[in-house]
Amino acid sequence: MTEPTSEDPIQHQSDGRRGMFFIEREGRRVAELTYSRGDDVTIVDHTWVDPSLRGGRSARRLVDAVVQWARSEKIRLVPTCSYVRVVLARTPEYADVR
Repeated sequence: MTEPTSEDPIQHQSDGRRGMFFIEREGRRVAELTYSRGDDVTIVDHTWVDPSLRGGRSARRLVDAVVQWARSEKIRLVPTCSYVRVVLARTPEYADVR
């Protein structure tokens, strides 16, 4: 499997309190980031990428998507997922959602 391209859109689904951003390719989910929404913050608790895509940009694209969503919703992200925690800490442009 090759790295998703710009043609592989990031999708978002939510039931109000729980949600996920994900990438599907050929009808199969190849990457996902999950969260739980509270009143003041959203806990980002899990990121998964298909092993064949690891080391590419899929996980980072998911983090970028959740950050854009958090900005539009005017909420703060609290990452319990170690990958998301590292990306947010290393990206000064994301300080507004931490």
